[in-house]
Amino acid sequence: MALAAFGTAPRALAGTPLRLGRPAPFSFEHLTAHAESLARRPYAAAAALPSDVLDRIDYETHGKIRFDTGSALFRDGPGAFPVTFFHLGRYFPTPVHMHLIETAAGDGFAREILYDPGYFDMPVDSPAKRLPAGAGFAGFRFQENRLGAAGARDWRSNDWVAFLGASYFRAIGALHQYGLSARGIALNVAVPGGPEEFPAFTHFYFEPPTDGSDCVTVYALLDGPSIAGAYRFDMRRDQAVVMDVECRLFLRRDVARLGIAPLTSMYWYSETLPTAADWRPEVHDSDGLALWCGNGERVWRPLNNPAKTTASAFADTRPRGFGLLQRDRVFDHYQDGVHYERRPSAWVEPIGDWGDGAVQLIEIPTDDEIHDNVVACWVPQAPAVAGARYALRYRLHWTDTEPHPAPLARCVATRTGRGGQPGKPRPQGVRKFMVEFVGGPLAALPFGTRPELVLTATRGRFSYTFAEPVPNGVPGHWRAQFDHAAEGDDAVDIRLFLRHGTQALSETWLHQYQPS
Repeated sequence: MALAAFGTAPRALAGTPLRLGRPAPFSFEHLTAHAESLARRPYAAAAALPSDVLDRIDYETHGKIRFDTGSALFRDGPGAFPVTFFHLGRYFPTPVHMHLIETAAGDGFAREILYDPGYFDMPVDSPAKRLPAGAGFAGFRFQENRLGAAGARDWRSNDWVAFLGASYFRAIGALHQYGLSARGIALNVAVPGGPEEFPAFTHFYFEPPTDGSDCVTVYALLDGPSIAGAYRFDMRRDQAVVMDVECRLFLRRDVARLGIAPLTSMYWYSETLPTAADWRPEVHDSDGLALWCGNGERVWRPLNNPAKTTASAFADTRPRGFGLLQRDRVFDHYQDGVHYERRPSAWVEPIGDWGDGAVQLIEIPTDDEIHDNVVACWVPQAPAVAGARYALRYRLHWTDTEPHPAPLARCVATRTGRGGQPGKPRPQGVRKFMVEFVGGPLAALPFGTRPELVLTATRGRFSYTFAEPVPNGVPGHWRAQFDHAAEGDDAVDIRLFLRHGTQALSETWLHQYQPS
């Protein structure tokens, strides 16, 4: 990073073997100015490390390299959450530079944490020992509370947030499980004719926390061929994880799809369209996109695994929030020891006026659970052109459900099958839908009162429509049933909510149905 350094010599960090480089001026404003100056110049990638060494650090070899928690940053404080670092390797070859923020006579400065293989436990013949001095790290993570009460999760073997690879990061939710990821930015996801770009966080700066605080603060420099930016993350560890994110972005080049606050997840299949390709009933990190629109409407869009890449746009003004959620929390629906039922939901809550734009949902075909194939992000309406700048803030919630639940019934399952009625020939081109809702005012409906289905579709005809309580004894658990006859092979967008008189009883269910 092209920041002038003071003349003070490198030194060791008290309490750990970590060595620190020379001090350089630092503040968020200074970092922002540096990002802006980078964006005015052609992109220059960091010097590559020896590929013959990195290639030898494959998945198996990388798994044998573990950071020594005795070398953790903030191991003995300040604050309750030590920091450990990921090693470089074949799949994470880009060096990332870590810095510790300090102050002197009221002036902020930072020192780089200098890479040393001695920070890691590794086999004596590990190829990692051949990396040059100052190689850098691949990423970092915050460990659990080192001051936890008796019986709490051991901080040495448990972490709650991790930044690793390009601008990816993720956190555990209230159920102590990792799942989907977030990114600093998403550029040109699934844009026809152009490859997606993956800018990277190249430098991180750790602010020493305050003793007794549940908050940690990290700054980051983002750089890539089309963009540069400065980020601040204020992250709080409580029952779940909450992050306040501030980003200041500067475009070098035009961007066809500028994805703000992107979330990335995996959806293979669910009860909506089961598969015979696997033994488990469902496999997904998230099962739907939730929207809280600027006009107050609550929307649930079940995810798809489409036959071809699709992009859906939900236009809005001043959105209140959106997220990729894991609503199905029943183990028997997955039957898998990796515990998909515990995967966190992630919710983006804009702070301030984000103006006009759209939440865009990109769904990519997959035939395995190892691929993240779903992206949700905010795309501003104004074209993202070279020289444009953005200053945005948002709150990112990693939890088990929406942080601001609606007072309406919410959708908990979408099931489909062949249309028609039992005992009669099944008509061609007709699909049956069973959409389940639970809670909210449905639980207070007088006995004998049935909700009304409010149904619309971009094409086709509805038939055999009605609502009935699910016969499981759960108050307020209803399902809406209808058949839909498509006209043509193009995708159909179907919208549904339940109503009694003039009162909406449920959130709005949206589904993109592909007849062919």
